Amino acid sequence: MAETINSVKYNSINRENLRILITDPIDNYMLDTLKSNGFNVTYLPDIKREELLKVIENYHVIVVRSRTKVDKEIIERGKNLKIIARAGIGLDNIDTDEADKRNIKVVYAPGASTDSAAELTIGLMIAAARNMYTSMSLAKSGIFKKVSGVELSGKTIGIIGFGRIGTKVALVAKAIGMNVLAYDVVDVRKRAEEIGARAVTLDELLANSDVISLHVTVGKDAKPILNRQEFEKMKNNVIIVNTSRAVAIDGPALLEYVKKGKVLAYATDVLWNEPPKDEWEWELLKHERVIVTTHIGAQTKEAQYRVAVITTQNLLNAINEIGVK
Repeated sequence: MAETINSVKYNSINRENLRILITDPIDNYMLDTLKSNGFNVTYLPDIKREELLKVIENYHVIVVRSRTKVDKEIIERGKNLKIIARAGIGLDNIDTDEADKRNIKVVYAPGASTDSAAELTIGLMIAAARNMYTSMSLAKSGIFKKVSGVELSGKTIGIIGFGRIGTKVALVAKAIGMNVLAYDVVDVRKRAEEIGARAVTLDELLANSDVISLHVTVGKDAKPILNRQEFEKMKNNVIIVNTSRAVAIDGPALLEYVKKGKVLAYATDVLWNEPPKDEWEWELLKHERVIVTTHIGAQTKEAQYRVAVITTQNLLNAINEIGVK
């Protein structure tokens, strides 16, 4: 990959005058590659929003991960911005509409953390099924009491969002003996058939799944995919795993059905606010049948390296395309 990057032609770009600002922690690969190619790079991984608003007009490129929100105000202040690079698989924290209006290129790294996110999903699913959080809490308290759980082999997993991550989760689920149902807004019948899964409607998935796993991209103003109506259609004692977007679920409704016991367990890597703000969020977070991790889906050394490599390649390609003087 490095050889490919170094061979990119830069079309009369003055690299020293092209100013790149990186505002979140990033794998050293990106820093080393950009600097070795002669670019003027400023690395401020802890910069606060107020300071960013003051300095963004001095840069042609901004590179972010999840912490920095490149919203309309940031883009408006970035009068010289040519490229926004997101070192990650999604663009939730980028106002892509505003970027498009101002002819600012946006690049990211789709697929870079597929394996890491899929592995975490399976881990959370197993932890929920075996009630591992309760067992670990008891053991750490010196109480060695056996805690019951359920097997996943022979159960049915319904995957909502059958893209890269959803497909990988399906493959692992099949390997441990689960039946797989797949739902997506696009036609995924062929892909599902290829791996031994079955594409179904959302209602059919809800009615027949022992485990429901979400792998979706949801706009900030979109309605939840799972709300009270959908919860009513689910089987009793369903396990829900969410490593994609918290807003895909109606949070207060989820809490209600966890408390009722219809949802046996909720295991998630994402929250509506991180950390929680509302009382219902804290109540859900602290519930004994809720397992929460701190948005670590892509937080493996391997995934972060791939993210850096792919984002760097796409960034350099974008620089080549725009031909900044």
